[in-house]
Amino acid sequence: MRFGYRRLHILLRREGWKVNHKCVYRLYVQEGLSLRIKRKKKLVSAVRAEVPPPIAPNQVWAMDFVADSLTNGAAFRALTLVDNYSRESLAIEADFSLTGKRVVEVLERVVKRQGKPQVIKCDNGTEFVSTAMDQWAYRAGVKLDFSRPGKPTDNAYIESFNGRLRQECLDVHWFDSIGEAREKIEKWRRDYNQQRPHSALGNQTPEAYKKDWQRTRGPNCGEILPI
Repeated sequence: MRFGYRRLHILLRREGWKVNHKCVYRLYVQEGLSLRIKRKKKLVSAVRAEVPPPIAPNQVWAMDFVADSLTNGAAFRALTLVDNYSRESLAIEADFSLTGKRVVEVLERVVKRQGKPQVIKCDNGTEFVSTAMDQWAYRAGVKLDFSRPGKPTDNAYIESFNGRLRQECLDVHWFDSIGEAREKIEKWRRDYNQQRPHSALGNQTPEAYKKDWQRTRGPNCGEILPI
C-alpha cells in the first residue's frame, strides 16, 4: 500500500463510508501501514529564475522514461507523457526498444486526440535529441525545453509522476510478458486519471480537474493561452 491515510479517507468517503480522518488514521497506524519516508538533507543552492507554472491544459507537457524488467529478467522501458497543468497521464508506451521515431509516433497519436502543446519538457536523452524528434517539433511548432544535465528538478512534474508509477504499479506487479506489462500499466494509467485523488488538484482527479477548466472557459476552452 502506497497511499497515505488522507487519500484513503477521501476514497472511503467517495464510496459512501461516513468516517472521519481521525478514525482512518488510527486504523492506518494500527495496521502498520504508515510509510517511512526518507528525508533528503536540504542543500544550499544558487538562486535561479522560477519558471511560471502553466495555467491551462496543453500549454506544457513533460516526458521521460522509466525502466523495469519481466519475470525472466528481460529489461523494458516505458515512455511517460504528462500534461503539467491537469497532471493527466496522456500516454505510457512500454516496449523493449523505444527510439526517437517511436516517441514521435506516440506524440502524434496524442496530438491527434487532444491537440498539440506549446512546450514539451524533457531531458537530453538520445531519443529526445534525435533527428526525428527535432524535425517533428519544427514541423509541429512545438518547443522542446531540455533539462539541465544533472537537474531532474527542471522537470519535476514528470519525475513525481514516474515515482508514483513505480510505487503504485511497477513495484507491486510481476510481468510475465510485455503484453501483460502494457495491460497492467494502461489499467493503472486510467485509474490514475479517472479515480485517484490528487492533493495538488484539490483532491480531484486529473480528468475532473480538466473538465472543470473547460467548463469555466466556456466557448473559448480550446484556446491555448501564452505562458
